Amino acid sequence: MRNLKLIIQREYLARVRNRTFIVMTFLSPLILVGMILLIAYLSMLNSSEQRIIGIHDKSGEFIQEFQDDEQVQYLDYSSKDLEVAKNMILDQEYYGLIYIPDNIDDNDLAGAVRFYGKESPGMGMLQNIEKIIADKLTDQELLNRGIDTSQIEAARAQVNVQIQNFSGERSSKMSNYIKMFFGGAAGYLLMMFIIIYGNMVMRSVIEEKTNRIIEIIVSSVKPIHLMLGKVIGTSLAGITQFSIWVVVGGLLLAVLSLFFGIDPFTIETPAQAQMEQMVQPEIQQLLVDIINLPILSLLIFFLIYFISGYFLYSAIYAAIGAAVDSETDTQQFMFPVILPLMLGIYVGFFAVIENPHGTVSTIFSMIPLTSPIVMLMRIPFDVPWWELVISIAILLATNFAVVWIAAKIYRVGILMYGKKASYKELYKWLKY
Repeated sequence: MRNLKLIIQREYLARVRNRTFIVMTFLSPLILVGMILLIAYLSMLNSSEQRIIGIHDKSGEFIQEFQDDEQVQYLDYSSKDLEVAKNMILDQEYYGLIYIPDNIDDNDLAGAVRFYGKESPGMGMLQNIEKIIADKLTDQELLNRGIDTSQIEAARAQVNVQIQNFSGERSSKMSNYIKMFFGGAAGYLLMMFIIIYGNMVMRSVIEEKTNRIIEIIVSSVKPIHLMLGKVIGTSLAGITQFSIWVVVGGLLLAVLSLFFGIDPFTIETPAQAQMEQMVQPEIQQLLVDIINLPILSLLIFFLIYFISGYFLYSAIYAAIGAAVDSETDTQQFMFPVILPLMLGIYVGFFAVIENPHGTVSTIFSMIPLTSPIVMLMRIPFDVPWWELVISIAILLATNFAVVWIAAKIYRVGILMYGKKASYKELYKWLKY
């Protein structure tokens, strides 16, 4: 056990003392915030860019419905010939031309409208054009049937459903989106950690094997201790990095809370929130929903699934590294490893977000190769405790089994040179 402790210490210090590790640990949160701000800025620029669209309305009934706004300016080309109008739009390099024919039945008109442009319009703009024409045709049809559209609009009711659980705690409509974000971010972050640090373990094994250093090391250290030391040491380095990210993220959350007038230490539930300054209430409610998430539970279970999931995959990566002589030879073994991770992300974003307690979500949160990712995405949606217990128990049992198998492969593989291992060969190694 003393040798195992020394190997863990060596692997851990080798990672955390690395200059790249230190720089990226503190730079990554800033890069993430910068990317979010850049995306928001570019989106704002895109939304503020005004496009000019020509209208060629031969019927003369729709031109008044197209009103200028911050994004689109409409110009009337109805008095021009259609070909002339199209050429003028091209010469002026405008965005496009909407053509609405005349003397066509309303049912036929719905499919006769044309948009001419150098490129296809965006979905939002196309839907807006269709809505304007469809609303006008609907109003005309209602008038033809003797129905007063103004009375319909006056009678239209607006419903704003308030969300509240059985204990009386209220939340906003953004609450589910916040849970999706936190669950998706946790699952995706875990996948990236597994890939990055798993590959780091594999490359470390390959490097020591190709340099023949491993022959000297195994003379005084058991192969299983060497494998566990690499996996645990690298895992601790990853947890250290993640913990620093959590602290930095917590500081950013505290700054945002103070900036928007929310004290996270005094507000217990949204129903108890008494805002002194009603500045930007939507953002305040959003921050309140974030504060009321089970942050402590998320962190605890993230660590459990991070350690278990990473340990599971890192043992596989270490076995792969011991079975090959170079990194190029690992390709035949990598797809079966990456596939469950990709499947977990796919199930998380398409099944868990839509129905977090459905059959597909529940099953994949129990399968050990996908449960670390899928269950992390389910946890913000209040997973029953017994499902968590079963999932963790299965994951831990699988960890012991995989570590035992990986250790058998590692013990033989680290001393094998010049021979490409196949799955059949690996099976033979398990019998040694």
